[in-house]
Amino acid sequence: MTTPFAWLAQRIRLERRSLKAASLSAMIAAILIIVGGGVVRVTGSGLGCPDWPTCTGGSIAPTAEMGIHATIEFVNRLLTFVLCAAVGWVIIAARLQREPVPGITRWAWFQFWLVVLNAVIGGITVWVKLNPYVVAAHFLAATLLLTAAAATWDKVQNLGFASEAASTDSLKSMGTWLVAISALLVIIGTGVTGSGPHAGDSAEVPRMGFDWLQITIVHAAAAVGALVVALVLWHQARQQQVPVVAHKAKLFIWVLAGQGLIGVVQAVTSLPELLVVAHLVGSALVWIGAVRVGLASHATARGIQPQNS
Repeated sequence: MTTPFAWLAQRIRLERRSLKAASLSAMIAAILIIVGGGVVRVTGSGLGCPDWPTCTGGSIAPTAEMGIHATIEFVNRLLTFVLCAAVGWVIIAARLQREPVPGITRWAWFQFWLVVLNAVIGGITVWVKLNPYVVAAHFLAATLLLTAAAATWDKVQNLGFASEAASTDSLKSMGTWLVAISALLVIIGTGVTGSGPHAGDSAEVPRMGFDWLQITIVHAAAAVGALVVALVLWHQARQQQVPVVAHKAKLFIWVLAGQGLIGVVQAVTSLPELLVVAHLVGSALVWIGAVRVGLASHATARGIQPQNS
């Protein structure tokens, strides 16, 4: 029996530019999901819609009497539909390429299942009244989705490029260390948030049992560790004449430095809401950078890419 995608593939063929646009839109949507969750948290709107999948009772949308917090939470939920549309576009664009790209198609479907996972954890987060550990799991699931989206986008950029020599063993090792330390940085960051003042709701919500100042210092130390590894990686890539890795490592260094500056300023200014959201944007960009460096350092045959990519 012919599947719907197989039927479409016999009649419609798409160019590479459609796949590039689709993968970029999915990555942007994944960032918006993270930022939207941050806006909900800092505005205390996490339980604006006290139920899930409906907002309250039998109503999917909030009522006028529920106020601004319900509206903010509901708009955040609507972002999931934007994400679904973007990921669906990636799946279709990958499947209908003139030149088959089965690897990209698999990454696109991986994004789809991660969207489902995020929706489920998001519902559980509401049911458990913003338990900080479940909230942290929700953020990490969103970061895993961003990982898949960033990897898909990066791989799509490399389609059709001529290949050069592969990365070196030392760069592969340093790339692995950079991704691992960046992942640790993200995980520790959930502890900083979970023990901080932005609980996500105006009601009494339990916090993680960490000393906020101490775990913030640990978080900063992990950031310094990631910066040191990135600098060493950048230096080695330049010495070993692997320009793609060097370029992406340099971009990572600049983004991480900017993120660190935001982190310091928000810490010494009592975590103003706008800076907290900016720090979330920065965390997404830092993680995208780490993923791209990791992929480039492990490439068996790296692509020749423009230096502004």
